[in-house]
Amino acid sequence: MSKLTPEILLRAYAIGLFPMAEHRNDATLYWIDPETRGILPLNKFHIPRRLRRTIRAGTYHIRCNTAFEDVIRACSAPRKGNNESWINEEIVSLYTELHGMGRAHCVETWHHGKLVGGLYGVVLGAAFFGESMFSEERDASKVALVHLVARLKKSEFRLLDTQFITEHLSQFGGVELPRAGYRQILSSALDVSAVFQNELSYSELETFLQSTTQTS
Repeated sequence: MSKLTPEILLRAYAIGLFPMAEHRNDATLYWIDPETRGILPLNKFHIPRRLRRTIRAGTYHIRCNTAFEDVIRACSAPRKGNNESWINEEIVSLYTELHGMGRAHCVETWHHGKLVGGLYGVVLGAAFFGESMFSEERDASKVALVHLVARLKKSEFRLLDTQFITEHLSQFGGVELPRAGYRQILSSALDVSAVFQNELSYSELETFLQSTTQTS
């Protein structure tokens, strides 16, 4: 697969496909269409008790869409226990273009003026396709995820696609769907428009926290 454009990428997302490279230095991209697809049901989102305390303590400062390329490059960087990444330079370029078009967004976790965690993804209709996250300090990516879901709920998004389910995502209520079931939910989400919200007030965050279930 070569010569991808942001427009082709969006059309692929609309039918359930997404691209990945074998590793960060591989120039070739492949379309991925898993038999089972991971999602985080927005109305059944769980927050671990300790993480809830961290969020309420205001340990981290959250921003959205102020350092998109920094976030995606941090997601592609080597990390402890996993030195490889599926994010190559073409992906960095394509998604940065999507961000410039208002189609890709990031949530950033800052601590003492340093970017220490975050995530990014693509918006289409009322669907948010989560791509990757990173964390350089404890719970930094998890805090970003909670803030993402709060914003998606505020804007009445219908789908948070996580591509796959990991142990990290399972604790938040992530589930796997067969391909056909996922595509039904995707189709419904694409029939509706939603606008990603950069801002979230303290009271809106607290209301969201109170609306979610708590796990140990």
